[in-house]
Amino acid sequence: MNANGSIGVFDSGVGGLSVWREIVRHLPHENTIYFADRGHVPYGSKPQTEIQRYCTAIARFLLEQECKAIVVACNTASAAALKYLRETFPELVIIGMEPAVKPAAALTRTGVVGVMATPATFEGRMFQATAGRHAYAIKLINQVCDGLADLVETLEVDSARTETALRAYLEPILATNADVIVLACTHYPFVLDTIQRIVGDEIKVLDPAPAVARHLGRVLAERNLATSRDIVTGTHGFYTSGDAASFATALRRLVGVSATTQSVSWISADLVVECANSSTFAIG
Repeated sequence: MNANGSIGVFDSGVGGLSVWREIVRHLPHENTIYFADRGHVPYGSKPQTEIQRYCTAIARFLLEQECKAIVVACNTASAAALKYLRETFPELVIIGMEPAVKPAAALTRTGVVGVMATPATFEGRMFQATAGRHAYAIKLINQVCDGLADLVETLEVDSARTETALRAYLEPILATNADVIVLACTHYPFVLDTIQRIVGDEIKVLDPAPAVARHLGRVLAERNLATSRDIVTGTHGFYTSGDAASFATALRRLVGVSATTQSVSWISADLVVECANSSTFAIG
């Protein structure tokens, strides 16, 4: 792999932008390419084999864009396909999302931790294995948040409807004396401010994205794949299998970035760029 290649980041939609944002903050000299598979959003209701097929095609597409590492910035996709991707691309650095149960277990004083996630994440082997390793001495309150990711996809991050939904999701957690809440879906950090306002400052809400960015930086350094820090600012490109204008609006609203997004079409099991014009840009 080429150390000057890009970091590929993908999700079924806009949620992975919460991870992309932290990667850019932590590794500002790295180039990135973000892919939003909005043509298939959401992944949560799809069979594991179907998610694996999408993720494999996306990984191949990102490799064609000369990516040196891939971040699966989706808890559902990580649960369904991370192991499969690593077996399929054994030489490639592939980082996934793991619910932040370990740091939550270290932080809690009441011994009760709430976890907010989709049904697919809770049902996945990754979450069950993580909970088994790190939650043996604490109590986990697993709260399914059906529809919350959809509200973020439609940019209702600060609407009254979203706050009403969040209060309903958080009530069972708060009733158990939990003092730490884990956000186990990459869409949820975009409503973190509302969550924190509802639960109060005495409850810690964990967004795993900063830890993922730091871990990625360490792995790239260990593999001699880190871009030279002589390059002060990386460039960033965006692709989506959904509506490009809609994604560009989400990009601007959620992370404050104005950039052209390229459309990509699914042709059978392959991804084809509809417009090959370069759209990379530098922040700052």
